[in-house]
Amino acid sequence: MEAQDGAELCFPQLLNLSCRKPSSSWPEALFLHIVLSSISLLTVALNLLVIISVSHFRQLHTPTNILLLSLAASDFLVGLLLMPAEILVNTSCWFFGDYICCLYNYVSFILTSASVGDMVLISVDRYVAICDPLRYSSRITERRVKVCVCLCWLCSVFYTSVFLKDDLSQPGRHNSCFGECVIFIDFIAGTVDLVLTFFAPISAIIILYMRVFTVAVSQARAVRSQVTSLTLQVSLPPPMRKSELKAARTLGILVVVFLICFCPYYGLALAGDSYVSESFSSFVIFLFYFNSCINPLIYALFYPWFRKALKVIVTLQILQPGSCETNML
Repeated sequence: MEAQDGAELCFPQLLNLSCRKPSSSWPEALFLHIVLSSISLLTVALNLLVIISVSHFRQLHTPTNILLLSLAASDFLVGLLLMPAEILVNTSCWFFGDYICCLYNYVSFILTSASVGDMVLISVDRYVAICDPLRYSSRITERRVKVCVCLCWLCSVFYTSVFLKDDLSQPGRHNSCFGECVIFIDFIAGTVDLVLTFFAPISAIIILYMRVFTVAVSQARAVRSQVTSLTLQVSLPPPMRKSELKAARTLGILVVVFLICFCPYYGLALAGDSYVSESFSSFVIFLFYFNSCINPLIYALFYPWFRKALKVIVTLQILQPGSCETNML
């Protein structure tokens, strides 16, 4: 019996100080490893293609695509770093020590905050493009967008450093046994985090897109009724209207999927881990991370430039001199 109990421990030599291994059978654990590892690899590959596409092809260096590039960078790191670590936490024991556990939690919070910030910036970009099209090119420039993206990441790093300062100063202080990687957030800190990284940005996203949707519907009605007044033609040329509305629709889908994947995670944070099962908690976390895999699939479905770039990259035409000038639009 003692040998069997020792075999179930993450560190049998530590006896009462060691955590127990997950109770799932090896076929179930193997299946989870295969499925989740495949999703992780797919997330890394697809987002890497987005990063290469937007970075390499000069024609894709637009303010909106720079925001998508920032989001893809965040999603790429989720697939490369967070998903494998989460797979390990849920199917095995944590063997990398307290410092790596602390680093994992630190990076997780940074990427989450940066993703939420990118979504807010994308919503602002679409709001200006649809609701104030005449001043879009002067107000939303590449330089300003790059500055906003840099500030978004810097703020995420600073916020996370302040938020997790106790864990950073003393890694593993909340672990109850060896082989565990947990993070403890008290009620006040958790409430502040929910407001700053969920309620406030999500409210801004919803309000901005409700305004975008209202304007888009009114413009679509104007097109159907064939309004040809001189004022309308001057204020919003038909070619721009069509392209901007299409971009708003695509990015709207991106935002909706983001909300579907993120809301359960923050709902779990509100409810508390004690009110839900461990398996459901793991499912919500993976749904949270799975959003990073869905985003590039949305680009592939709705952005012709991404499909063209994908063809050029896969066929290695990207290695030819002057490929950065290839027409992608």
